[in-house]
Amino acid sequence: MLTKKEQRLRRSRQTRIRIANQGVARLTVNRTNLHIYASVISGDGSRVLATASTAEAEVRQSLGGSGKGGNVAAAQVIGKRVAEKAKAAGIEKVAFDRAGFAYHGRVKALADAAREAGLQF
Repeated sequence: MLTKKEQRLRRSRQTRIRIANQGVARLTVNRTNLHIYASVISGDGSRVLATASTAEAEVRQSLGGSGKGGNVAAAQVIGKRVAEKAKAAGIEKVAFDRAGFAYHGRVKALADAAREAGLQF
């Protein structure tokens, strides 16, 4: 019997292989109950080019004193922030890697916000 985490990682494996074959940078998402994290990783997987998360002090202050990072509004802020950082690093096109998470709720909100901020995927 697989644990929830093992099931999620199993789902993510095929996506990672497909993205690696494309050779483009990937926007990967990780979500926990408290926070959401997004990173843009180079096409060969060797470097992190841009990153944003609700665990950053600056973001926590902008979300209010409580620093609630486990909601859709926080995910939208992170999507916009990671897209701006990626564009500053010269990245326009990425492949979206949801890391086995359902494309729904916070993950979808982050993806939509990144698209609106100018990332193409």
